[in-house]
Amino acid sequence: MAEKKSVKGGAAGKRGSAAGKRTAAPSRAAQAVAPQERRLTLSTLSPAQGSTQARKRVGRGPGSGLGKTSGKGNKGHKARTGGGTNPGFEGGQMPMYRRLPKRGFTNPFRVEAQVVNLLDLKKVSAAEVSPETLYSAGLIGKPDSPVKLLGTGDADRAYTVRGVALSAPARAKIEAAGGTIEA
Repeated sequence: MAEKKSVKGGAAGKRGSAAGKRTAAPSRAAQAVAPQERRLTLSTLSPAQGSTQARKRVGRGPGSGLGKTSGKGNKGHKARTGGGTNPGFEGGQMPMYRRLPKRGFTNPFRVEAQVVNLLDLKKVSAAEVSPETLYSAGLIGKPDSPVKLLGTGDADRAYTVRGVALSAPARAKIEAAGGTIEA
């Protein structure tokens, strides 16, 4: 017994009917209109193509590819939460920072002076140089911290220096310009 296979639509089904498949061609007026410009506003901002990636969702079953051990392998230090080694770790060998002897001393009471050069004194409008005038001119950040005047540059006028430490070249240049130094 031969079975007949029915073809849906037959030959006409492949070509389709003339009335059913006909689509309207876009009119010439629609083709002539330029595409609308995309305006850049806060609501249309988006990251550049390829600059972002979806976050890795681990521990969501074997079908995700990151189930069971969540991509961390089996056991071990790096598989644990917060696991990982410190920057000086040398695989269990005694690290360099423990093999080398300790040397020197760091003074916890050291006071750093704020440095100002003679060439910067042009920004000070007054003839008096003190921590307050240097602070108001924007040459130092803290008026109540020690200040030291260094000899880079030349003194452009006679300054009266008060409450500021000086280097030997700065002292010589200020005195040569006719300035005075008060303790």
